[in-house]
Amino acid sequence: MSDEDDLEDFEPDQDDLEREDDEKDTEDWEDDRKEEEDLSEEWMPTPLTEDMMKEGLSLLCKTGNGLAHAYVKLEVKERELTDIQLLRSYIHLRYVDISENHLTDVSALNHLTHLLWLKADGNRLRSAQLNELPYLQIASFAYNQIADTEGISHPRLGILNLKGNHIRLVTGMDPEKLISLHTLELRGNQLESTVGINLPTLKNLFLAQNMLKKVEGLEHLKNLTTLHLRDNQIDTLSGFSEGMKSLQYLNLRGNMVSNLQELAKLQNLPKLRALVLLDNPCTDESDYRQEALVHIPQLERLDKEFFEEEDRAEANEIRQRMKEEQEQEQDAETEQDIGPDQP
Repeated sequence: MSDEDDLEDFEPDQDDLEREDDEKDTEDWEDDRKEEEDLSEEWMPTPLTEDMMKEGLSLLCKTGNGLAHAYVKLEVKERELTDIQLLRSYIHLRYVDISENHLTDVSALNHLTHLLWLKADGNRLRSAQLNELPYLQIASFAYNQIADTEGISHPRLGILNLKGNHIRLVTGMDPEKLISLHTLELRGNQLESTVGINLPTLKNLFLAQNMLKKVEGLEHLKNLTTLHLRDNQIDTLSGFSEGMKSLQYLNLRGNMVSNLQELAKLQNLPKLRALVLLDNPCTDESDYRQEALVHIPQLERLDKEFFEEEDRAEANEIRQRMKEEQEQEQDAETEQDIGPDQP
């Protein structure tokens, strides 16, 4: 089995991610979030042992030079581990699951220069910082105590999961170093701004269940196709730039958009096909669906319902009538500026 074939088994299905966030009864992140341990509690030191390694190792593969074999996959989850220094000598590991332990330090991973996949969810980490790992493609640090995004610079990293942490601002994410990152998961943090997510390679961005009031600083995300902003405090749709020319799916459910005229600010998203606005005040308006289609002609689906041809025809008529009225107003203003003909 090749590294690439095996890695596919670990990569999350993007349809599943979208479906999770789009369903009515998706996770209540406050309930699902890992309960944080009392910081004053003293855990009994539990280092990783050779016996644990023997139990957790699997997937025998050729080493890099092709002249020997080694086990390259390790699973030691839910062992109450506080120390993984033993990993320093297991340099051939490619897939490591150390989730659901009591780890505060994972610096031993810096020695695993062949690492492709890492899962460190549900520990007590305060940082996701590691030395640059040249082959790391998928990394998950969900449900820790991470407060920043500094020190993440793996050139082949494609998927990064920081869900359920304490991040308020995105800093230190250098687009010249994170040249392969296409999926960034930041749901369930404490984000107050989208500034700092200047990563043109991103295709999927998950920012639901934060403290955002608006979208800003995303104008360079030219490859972004999916943006999840559910359950924030957004009341304006300013900040959606024509530079976001690939955006197809936008989830704004559970925000505070009250004015239907805000939808006009999405006109400059040429590929927007699906929009979710459920549980916003503006959806209480009787002409909500029609108004959305008038402002965003290319829209195919609003919330969970597709537009019919008759909906589209009616929206076209309204749009044409609005255009004619606007032209008449402009003509009237022009005549007024010129004034009556002089004899």
